[in-house]
Amino acid sequence: MHEEIDGFLTEMREARGASPATLRAYAEDLRQLAEFLDSGGLADAWGKVRPSHLRRFLAALHADDYARTSVARKLSAVRSFYRHLRARELASADPTIGLVAPRQRRRLPRFLYQSDLEKLLSAPEANTPLGLRDRALLETLYATGLRVSELIGLTASQAADASELQVVGKGGRARIVLLGAPARRALARYLEEARPHLLSRRPDRADDGALLLNARGGPLTDRGVRRIVHKHILKACAQHDMGPHALRHTFATHLLEAGADLRAVQELLGHASLATTQIYTHVTPGRLRQVYDQAHPRAR
Repeated sequence: MHEEIDGFLTEMREARGASPATLRAYAEDLRQLAEFLDSGGLADAWGKVRPSHLRRFLAALHADDYARTSVARKLSAVRSFYRHLRARELASADPTIGLVAPRQRRRLPRFLYQSDLEKLLSAPEANTPLGLRDRALLETLYATGLRVSELIGLTASQAADASELQVVGKGGRARIVLLGAPARRALARYLEEARPHLLSRRPDRADDGALLLNARGGPLTDRGVRRIVHKHILKACAQHDMGPHALRHTFATHLLEAGADLRAVQELLGHASLATTQIYTHVTPGRLRQVYDQAHPRAR
């Protein structure tokens, strides 16, 4: 059964341009299902799987307290997998038909108010290599709304003297993101003063061009970015459970509050669907009061 999973993941990577994070998640989901089916005596063929088997799998996930979002993602992975199997005549029927994903709780994205954002951006030390790196990292995330995977994929040559960057996001979709003056200044100082210092800490290896480096001079990882952002948010704003995506939420929220067009924000975020961007149409109480005072005939 694992051979079919490997074939599906190869197609996802080569034909659909799936990101490494998506591939890891789908691999984990499908192998978890394969182990569940194996424990029930269905280890020989995906074509023998029935809807009842998948319903028991989903029930087991619920019993193990998986989040609704995780259960929905796993079901989505299985659906995509069976489309792949049927297209190659490796399964005669799709057992996912009729299965319903758990209803998701709609949550407003968490973001930083301007006062907290200013505290965050000034939190890193201004005169150390790691502090300059962290300032450049935070300024770039807020200026561009990049995902972490897109950020760590940037190269030093891309960012040098750049006012815009071309990145490749989910589904292999390329887009242009913009850098404001503060982000350009932070990146320029990091590239001139901090990156060469960090790079010198690993003289045994050639420069691979990654923009952001860790304390040992190697490329900064997804986990490293999350740890850095969480540390500074905790230090500056005492927000324990906010990470890099909060800056993406903040980027979109601040643009819309300042009157940006929703479709323009969609393009800057790299969303395939406008419906995904519409979650950011929430407004803060201050913005509500401003709109009310400006628009209502009897506001004053």
